[in-house]
Amino acid sequence: MEASYFLPQDVWNRLEELRAEEEWELAKSTLDQILENAKIAQTDRVPMCQDTGMAVVFVKLGQQVQIVGGQIGDAINEGIRRGYEDGLLRKSVVRDPLFGRVNTGDNTPAVIHYEIVPGDTLSIMVAAKGFGSENMSRLKMLRPSDGLQGVIDFVLESVELAGPNPCPPIVVGVGVGGTMDKVTLLAKEALMRDMNSVNPDPDYATLEEELLEKINALGIGPQGYGGKTTALKVMVASYPTHIAGLPVAVNINCHATRHKEVIL
Repeated sequence: MEASYFLPQDVWNRLEELRAEEEWELAKSTLDQILENAKIAQTDRVPMCQDTGMAVVFVKLGQQVQIVGGQIGDAINEGIRRGYEDGLLRKSVVRDPLFGRVNTGDNTPAVIHYEIVPGDTLSIMVAAKGFGSENMSRLKMLRPSDGLQGVIDFVLESVELAGPNPCPPIVVGVGVGGTMDKVTLLAKEALMRDMNSVNPDPDYATLEEELLEKINALGIGPQGYGGKTTALKVMVASYPTHIAGLPVAVNINCHATRHKEVIL
């Protein structure tokens, strides 16, 4: 519920920062409306967007933690069920993707990713993934010879093809490496980073800045009305890969990049 009502402060600050730098009047007024919408959502405790998303949950389970009293997946889905019901959030999940497409009525099941980590804590990150942006996701199995330029070209092509559909200004998650399934997860996980964070690898930090500059030079602008504020941030995550491969994935968040973490 909080993820749907409250725009993360780091995102809010970034929107205000880019609003101050924007030169195109229509882009300025659009960013003003986005910020006003966020204020109304926070004050009135209503969703900042009518698409309250499909719940994607990242679980980091400390190897010293023992779950008792039931299955953790059941507990997470019960939390999603209660949150979407009590918070009057739109239920958007259908039981079968192809046949019938009957709504489950409670926005479950969530998509849950588990990771076993050292320690005695349990971290649960919930992201409400709207499909205006999710539908703009792309994957490509590049050749190693495509190299860095191939990755840059693919990311720019993906953002340009998305255009106004993901409700820019957007946050762009990029995964590089691994396998077909791993690279898409990397791209989505990258979106969970704080907007003020800097990639710990200096080469990837430079790549993120270059991609952000090139994306904002496309001129798509807020809601597609033009201007230099197309993306708030580009975040890249990488993983070792096969000698014959260079997987790359792009996952986009709209400006309402909704997520909330609890550590137990």
